[in-house]
Amino acid sequence: MSDLSLSRLRPVRLWLLAAAAMIFLTLIVGGATRLTESGLSITEWKPVTGVVPPLTQQAWQAEFDGYKQIPQYRELNEGMTLNQFKVIYFWEWTHRLLARTVGMVFLLPFLVFLWRGMIPKHLQWRLWGIFAGGAALGVVGWWMVSSGLAGSDRVSVSQYRLAFHLTLACAIFAAILWTAQQLRPQAPPMPARLRATAAVLMLLVLLQIYLGALVAGSGAGLVYNTWPTIDGSFIPALDSLLHMTPAWRNFFENTLTVQFDHRMVAYTIWGIAVLHALDAWTSRRGVAGALTVAILVTLQATLGIVTLLYQVALPLALTHQMFAIVVFTATIAHAERLSHHEVGRVPRAVPVEQGA
Repeated sequence: MSDLSLSRLRPVRLWLLAAAAMIFLTLIVGGATRLTESGLSITEWKPVTGVVPPLTQQAWQAEFDGYKQIPQYRELNEGMTLNQFKVIYFWEWTHRLLARTVGMVFLLPFLVFLWRGMIPKHLQWRLWGIFAGGAALGVVGWWMVSSGLAGSDRVSVSQYRLAFHLTLACAIFAAILWTAQQLRPQAPPMPARLRATAAVLMLLVLLQIYLGALVAGSGAGLVYNTWPTIDGSFIPALDSLLHMTPAWRNFFENTLTVQFDHRMVAYTIWGIAVLHALDAWTSRRGVAGALTVAILVTLQATLGIVTLLYQVALPLALTHQMFAIVVFTATIAHAERLSHHEVGRVPRAVPVEQGA
């Protein structure tokens, strides 16, 4: 893009960055909601009226009575007081309010920018797709919560649905951040191997977030709290890793296999990140981004080990989950920065329609 086009698109870029920041915050609060076992405290889906929390004692009691009907209350929280219920209720309410706010922060400026002709046509369909993904995320969120409500025998949500919900949210976050980063001056062309490894790191971190959600949803982080061994060895016996039938269930329900997979992908990410940083240093290309990713991955791996050894203590677990999004953000920005590869490419202006 020309400098003129980039200047005119600056408000669009700032809007996308604001939306990405809101999603980042929502992901953090969502992690805290899960770790505090608060996600099932609101037992009805009210997309509009749910914006307002209970305002009277009678309304609070009705919400509490609804919570008493689900397995989590009967098996984990029987005897909870109304004031204790209000604490977990507000975690979930805040998470839902943030999610609704993200939708408004994205949609309303988007419509204004469209009306004023400030968004290039080649971006309009992508942004509509991102909005559709966000709308779907709300439905998926309720589908996830419903797995632990009345009629279920679960005291928490399904790890399958939790992992899908979190991964979809992260994919939307990545799409918004990637698009925002494209609306600024581009870096010089980078070697193909650096572009490839940066993209692989970004995708592996997304996979690791998915696996982390499986660990959280299945409770796998609460067992096998030793390192570097797991179940007595670095690589557990195959019959322990695959004792469930059919075999695919082990990758989602066998706590040993779920945690082992999370560890192995962490080692892989760390190894690739370090080699990528060394390659960037040798090539003198993309050094700052590669070193940043390698350092953040190392810190996150260390934090993960400490969290495991301390049996997922709440402050450590919250920090580990938050830092995962920080690492993911760094890999997105780095991969996008290296993605421009047309040698001798001269940026061209993108026509912007004139609006009213």
